[in-house]
Amino acid sequence: MSVVIPAHGGQDKLGLTLAALAAQTYPDHLMEVLVVDDGSAPPLRLPELRPVNTRLVRVRDGWGISNAVNTGAKAADGEIIQRLDSDMVACREHIEALARWHHVTDYLVTIGMKKFVDAPPVSPRQIFEARHLSEVFDLAEAVSSSTEATIAKTDGLRKSRNPYHVCTGPTFALPREVFHAVGGLDPTVARGEDTEFSYRLAMHGVVFVPDLDAQAVHLGLPAQHRDRERAVRAVEPYLAHRIPLRRDLRKERGRRWLVPYVEIVLDVTDTSESVVRQAVSAALDGKLQDVVVTLVGPWSRLDDSRRFALSDPCFELRLLRDLFAHDERIRLIDEAAPTPAPTPFRYRGPVDVPLHKATLERMIESVQKDLAGVLVVDLPDGRTARLERTSALGRATLLAGPGADLDDLIDTTHGVRHEPPDRFWPAPAQPGPVTIPAPVPLPVESPEKTLLRRLKSALRPN
Repeated sequence: MSVVIPAHGGQDKLGLTLAALAAQTYPDHLMEVLVVDDGSAPPLRLPELRPVNTRLVRVRDGWGISNAVNTGAKAADGEIIQRLDSDMVACREHIEALARWHHVTDYLVTIGMKKFVDAPPVSPRQIFEARHLSEVFDLAEAVSSSTEATIAKTDGLRKSRNPYHVCTGPTFALPREVFHAVGGLDPTVARGEDTEFSYRLAMHGVVFVPDLDAQAVHLGLPAQHRDRERAVRAVEPYLAHRIPLRRDLRKERGRRWLVPYVEIVLDVTDTSESVVRQAVSAALDGKLQDVVVTLVGPWSRLDDSRRFALSDPCFELRLLRDLFAHDERIRLIDEAAPTPAPTPFRYRGPVDVPLHKATLERMIESVQKDLAGVLVVDLPDGRTARLERTSALGRATLLAGPGADLDDLIDTTHGVRHEPPDRFWPAPAQPGPVTIPAPVPLPVESPEKTLLRRLKSALRPN
């Protein structure tokens, strides 16, 4: 276990954090602690009371929590990365409680608990000698985090629709290989970096496991308690662009976002330009416009070392490339990636069956009801169209052995559902019968009225 602690100043609180880690029940020889000094002035120093295997790592390039955590993870030797804040005091069993799950399998992210307390006048030695956090902190007056409330409300995340929400930074543990597989934390995300990282972990297919035995206290209230309104506003742009599942942050129509909600994959190999045009137009003109279109074809076969001749055997392919090359919503690739992460959904279907305006919206609505991993629509000609959940694909990829059928794995972990096409490709509305009203007869004038009218007209002065 490599405990990575990003720190910027706060020498006194760091001393309490390290004293608690020195008292852990987890074996000393299986744990290292890396304190990553993110440009502190004066520079941080290691206190005398600290775990046996503790190192101080100085950040040389970049700044910020994400960059510091990544720096520590790169320097770590352990198989498991434990992220811990420099103002957290963990109970004696904290590291052991989170580490034990990783003996079970290699795709878990374990989450510790935390409460917020006012830092009392307590020494590192008192922290080290305390058998329980309540001996040095007034836990009755502590402020519980929303994390614990969510975990309790969702039966330990078993009923959570988006469990990554509770993996918000100060204490969680995951395999080092998984940390690097998703690219670590994003240093360009200035606010909400832990939530954004956890979202990418979810798309990778991990299982989030909270452990109530991994208790800790956070020294002081977080920034959002001091100015919640500004804290929420500050994080919104980062989450809106990077977490498509936050539909509440993407209500403005016509906007383009960094990470789209759905990737539409169409194989255009040996397909005419007119068919592809129709398919792309339908894909981009649906009710759900938060999409990107991926056209799969042998684009690498195109040779630009000579002029484009009308007799070119790749005429249609070259024409398609020139038509779509400059549209940022359209990607041209030779082979689709195993998963569309971090995009949460992927649609695959025949290119000659254009999407209806409501197809994607209704397919997503269907799978979100029971969180199915794949929805397969059985088309009338025997072919299929499918909507895939990225997190389910990611999980299946982590579980798959050589030659494994991913759909079989997804059926076990999330479910694969088949449905007919009627709801997703509704038939066009038929015009109703046209009723022609009967002609209204003109009133018939009597001879007397006709004579009187003519006399009046003749006597009228000019």
